[in-house]
Amino acid sequence: MDSGSGEKRRQPLLVLTGPTAVGKTKLSIALAHALSGEIISADSMQVYRGMDIGTDKIRPEDMDGVPHHLIDVLDPTDDFHVYAFQKMALHKIDEIASRGNLPILVGGTGFYIQAVLYQVDFTDSEDGGAYRKELEERVVREGEDAVRALHEELRAVDPEAAEAIHAHNVKRVIRALEFHHLTGERISDHNASQRVKESPFDFLCFVLTDDRAKLYERINRRVDEMIAGGLEGEVRGLFAAGLTGDEVSMQGLGYRQMAAYLHGSCSFDEAVTAIKTETRHFAKRQITWFKRERDVRWLDRREFKDDGAILEEMLKQCKTAWKI
Repeated sequence: MDSGSGEKRRQPLLVLTGPTAVGKTKLSIALAHALSGEIISADSMQVYRGMDIGTDKIRPEDMDGVPHHLIDVLDPTDDFHVYAFQKMALHKIDEIASRGNLPILVGGTGFYIQAVLYQVDFTDSEDGGAYRKELEERVVREGEDAVRALHEELRAVDPEAAEAIHAHNVKRVIRALEFHHLTGERISDHNASQRVKESPFDFLCFVLTDDRAKLYERINRRVDEMIAGGLEGEVRGLFAAGLTGDEVSMQGLGYRQMAAYLHGSCSFDEAVTAIKTETRHFAKRQITWFKRERDVRWLDRREFKDDGAILEEMLKQCKTAWKI
């Protein structure tokens, strides 16, 4: 689409993000209806087929006719990382725009969203090598001890990256260590430099947030619902299908803790408590991440009567920014 000045208009892109359990799903569907949009999931776990309960995956009957993309596209044995997400999401954005619809990126994985908005260049850390293989073999050989040690090694050379990357996200920890090993630079500095690039998109990025105590209460309630909904049975089924617990998919919240219980490493109650605790910690890290991001628009639930009022504010800002 060309503007009156003869310059090509950048592709509009709407982003709705925020911590887990803050209530993004329902709002995103209302936005899609109001703006002729299609939703692209920016979630590192909902890509996996057969992992529905622990990911709180939206059911087809709850999509209300809105197309959702990058859900149920991989097997749990497949690796999935930010490079793959970036490529898939950019393809979907083009595809949705070609239909004359608005791409709406929805999810809480801030690194994934950043990778799309600024088309972050990962070429410096994309190639494998001897150092990466050495660290991966160390994890296989030493298990949890190596996982903890590698995270501490990352904290020593790049505290900001260590704060942003959970110790059990082994692939990202290793990638950050490899980047430092190869370049002598911190991957957090590299990512920050990529963030100052101008986006190829005419985007609006809304961060939905809420009172911390209310958010934690919703997280605890959601975990209870997952347990009641059959999370243990889902993980047993994944093991029966041949998964071992070492896969990238099985490092996700809920799955890792339930796998530990099924392997006899903790009691059922300890697993449930760990899921709640680590999910709350994850939400805190998400909020910290979003606070560092530029060009975001915060929406605090405490300032609005209900979802309808939040939707109205978002639509008002979209119409002002995009003159629609």
